[in-house]
Amino acid sequence: MSDTYSPIPELNLLKEFDDQCTDFYSPGFELREYNNDASWSDSASPEFYDRVIPFAQATSSGSFYALWRCDDRADLATLPVILFGDEGDLYVSAHNLLDLFYDLAEEDFDGPAPLREEYLTTRRAYFAWLERNFGPTRPEHERSPMEEYGWRFADWLLSVGSEDAADVVIENLECFEVSRA
Repeated sequence: MSDTYSPIPELNLLKEFDDQCTDFYSPGFELREYNNDASWSDSASPEFYDRVIPFAQATSSGSFYALWRCDDRADLATLPVILFGDEGDLYVSAHNLLDLFYDLAEEDFDGPAPLREEYLTTRRAYFAWLERNFGPTRPEHERSPMEEYGWRFADWLLSVGSEDAADVVIENLECFEVSRA
């Protein structure tokens, strides 16, 4: 059995960095066991869990991130990232892992960032890690993650019998004014 965290090199780089940290580098974010059944919904079908790969806590209150296998591409790092909210929210959060890594560098994820020196030091180390491994600027996309994948995600949820989850995504799409186009 391998000691590798995941089959995704980019996520393994983050895990190596994470293992050296003594504090959070993004408020509320914490890697968890890769592809551990997150049981976001008791009513989700096996088809749902075949296509959802949980990998991190998103907030200190129980929200989590998962990759969505929207297709059978080999490079799992390019899959969209889904946010499963602790209060039932659900939406496409990032185009891919790299986008999420840059999102983690933003301050306002789970309330105000702590001002502890250890946190600030760890955060600076994260910025350096991000730039060293992926460059100083995030890739640009013409459309938001919800515009790119939202309706497709909602349709997939309906196809696997997760109507309640699909309703949440559709409500978010309507709230964000994302047309089906």
